Amino acid sequence: TAVTTHAATPPIDHRALCEHVEQDYLLYAQAFIPDDLQCEAAVSDTFDILWLSWNDALASPNTRRFAWTVLRNTVMARTPHIDGRPCFSQTAFDTVALTYLTDDEARARQLAETMALFQVMSRLPATQLDVIALRILWRMPTERVSELLGLSPAMVRSSQRHGEHFLRSILHPPQTDEGATP
Repeated sequence: TAVTTHAATPPIDHRALCEHVEQDYLLYAQAFIPDDLQCEAAVSDTFDILWLSWNDALASPNTRRFAWTVLRNTVMARTPHIDGRPCFSQTAFDTVALTYLTDDEARARQLAETMALFQVMSRLPATQLDVIALRILWRMPTERVSELLGLSPAMVRSSQRHGEHFLRSILHPPQTDEGATP
């Protein structure tokens, strides 16, 4: 005889969380995984893992943060990596900036800039990368990002500022005057 240790259906609070975050979790996955079916599979797997570990999620200090960590790990497992960093350059082809450009030369410049941005973004620490992906790529409000990641709005704003500072410092380093005396 088989013995099950979990209910046949997820508890109502699990289902409510999944319904509340599903579309935003898909957006996050789409930033890293170029295939829509793989994105859907990553989110579905996330919800399955959460169901199997729901008691741990509820016992954790922050259920939303627990769920986000499961999503992030599931998405990153499906994301191509180069030198240990997520490679999501394929997403550069789907950016909004390219859809409005009709000139081929302008499109090529924009694509090169976007790919450079994504390459530098892959060097950000996990929380900063997640915040930048949601705030900048998907234009989510701070409050929603805070809710999804299980972080305070102040932590989201701080992560965004630090992430943007890092991106600017790499993409647009300060100009130095050669020949100027200190």
